[in-house]
Amino acid sequence: MNLRLQTIETLTLSLLIALLSGCMSIDIETNFAPDASIHEQIINQTEDLFPEIEPLVISDEIRAMVDGYVTRFDTDVEKVRKLQDILYSEEFLHIQYNDEKTYTAIETFYEREGNCLGVMNLYIGMARYLGLDASFQTVRVQPSWDLRGDLLVLSEHINATGRFSPARYYVVDFTPEIALQQLTSRVIDDQDGRALFFNNLGAEALLRGDLDTALAYFKNALFLNPDLAIAWNNMGTVYSRSGDSDFAEYSYKMAFESDNRSVTAINNLAKFYARQGDDITANLYMRAIAQFNDRNPYYHYAQGALALAESDLLTARRAFERALRLKREEPDFYLALAQVHIRLGDIEEAERLNNSAEQLVMQNAEIYRPSEDRVRIINKDSVMRDYMPGISIMVN
Repeated sequence: MNLRLQTIETLTLSLLIALLSGCMSIDIETNFAPDASIHEQIINQTEDLFPEIEPLVISDEIRAMVDGYVTRFDTDVEKVRKLQDILYSEEFLHIQYNDEKTYTAIETFYEREGNCLGVMNLYIGMARYLGLDASFQTVRVQPSWDLRGDLLVLSEHINATGRFSPARYYVVDFTPEIALQQLTSRVIDDQDGRALFFNNLGAEALLRGDLDTALAYFKNALFLNPDLAIAWNNMGTVYSRSGDSDFAEYSYKMAFESDNRSVTAINNLAKFYARQGDDITANLYMRAIAQFNDRNPYYHYAQGALALAESDLLTARRAFERALRLKREEPDFYLALAQVHIRLGDIEEAERLNNSAEQLVMQNAEIYRPSEDRVRIINKDSVMRDYMPGISIMVN
């Protein structure tokens, strides 16, 4: 999944950076109550419809490569590091980043590329083959927007983790860059990971314009995890594209019901009501997003970053200071404000801010910033907060 924040000219600033949210909720009443009849028509299956797709299964060729490099004398820590070598070193797979396709473990192995979910499928499959504890872990990072056709795609992040002991664990990552980790992560089970996999397949089908396939994948994702907000949101986009306004509205509202921080769902509802000619409701939802932004430190951080890129130093300083007032424990805010002070010629203040950022990182082992080798061994429990990654579609 692409982790680079890209400015999309066709998306207003407030919507673009509203997604940089923490744990706040959006204050709005959607007057929604689940409708059993509509719900059963949308989620109308009683079993996983794609049992032949097995994201975590590895092949004999993969097992042979692992067996040829990892020995029975290796410790669990050595096994973790050797698996990383298999994935990323030039002597083995040398897997390259590609955010356009979500692969199974076997597909990732043969294609030698993939996004973070596909690569973690392969890593977890190999790790479990070696008897290591390994699970998916969602990670709250700065989202990435990409304009594909007339749809805006939000990509988020997932990595792998496992425990050596109750107080010692590892994290393995695969990203071009990580920004604004926000001290959040959550281990998810295989079924939720599988739901994310089908959500991604559905999003990719939607981007190709294959609405029937997209609908089938999103339904399967929601059968596996009925509370997967991004799948409900994407389902709404499919129904909107196919002209089913009742199901589109219901799906978008289910997305917000499942995650009341979902700015994508509220944005899509605002666009939906605007197309229906209901400007009062559309404007109500847009005002809710604006109020959410004002309380959101990452909104102000993103405003500051845009102002700094345009050399508007006073605006950037005000925005970064506002971000810091709202959240003092984010190292990136101090570093960003330090850059402003360097350009303003106040080196002493810049050094103070840089020192504050360094102290925060040292005091919080749970702040995860992947090193060049993309693996980290951690000796204390991390802060676990609820968040869900995947691909989500915002109607443009």
